[in-house]
Amino acid sequence: MVVYTVRQRRDAILSPDFDARRGDLVAAPRVGVLALQGDFREHRAVLEGLGAVTCEVRHVDDLRLVDGLVIPGGESTVIGKLMQEYGFVDGIRDFAAAGGPVYGSCAGLIIMARAIVEGDQPLLGLMDVVARRNAFGRQVRSFEVDVDVPVLGPPKVRAVFIRAPWIEESGAGVEVLASVSGHAVAARQGRLLTTAFHPELSGETRVHAFFLELVAEHRCERDDDERSRSWVARGQVVS
Repeated sequence: MVVYTVRQRRDAILSPDFDARRGDLVAAPRVGVLALQGDFREHRAVLEGLGAVTCEVRHVDDLRLVDGLVIPGGESTVIGKLMQEYGFVDGIRDFAAAGGPVYGSCAGLIIMARAIVEGDQPLLGLMDVVARRNAFGRQVRSFEVDVDVPVLGPPKVRAVFIRAPWIEESGAGVEVLASVSGHAVAARQGRLLTTAFHPELSGETRVHAFFLELVAEHRCERDDDERSRSWVARGQVVS
């Protein structure tokens, strides 16, 4: 599991921006957290604690600055409408299509799905899953439970479910990572990751650390591509 050891900045959570030019931060993964609505600050706190450099993504152009993106929990209908209004739908789809890792928790799972069972709202359609909103019940039915997530190893993950969805259906390319009462609550498809629960609220860090491994894979692949293009360009100049 990748853990980045870089000096913690005092303004890590207070500032919505990061300066990737600073020498002590160049090697750290740069993760943006969509900050239209929801608990984006809590995600930043976990990621910064793991050594990532984070920023609050408020404009679609911010996606050009990050190696990975988190879509936080909140009100999925509100987040979806704001994504449409500010041009994020196509921007995030392009980011993911280029290999950019995306992690969505709770409302983020709904937003990333190709469809939802009930109602209609703007969706990204990134993952081949069908989500059911408020699947475990309304606010008063929120709960915590220890969930077995084999890909993260023991012990079980302390999972917080708040008006949580579950995955009603999943395609062949989707790997279900965890289930509760027979319903999928965490899944992965390539470099796309979703959880129906909120690890950022329980003190759990392994889900975010797993996501940072996906970010590290993307960075290595992108850097290799850039080096290859650089060598090709040099060869063209020489010839």
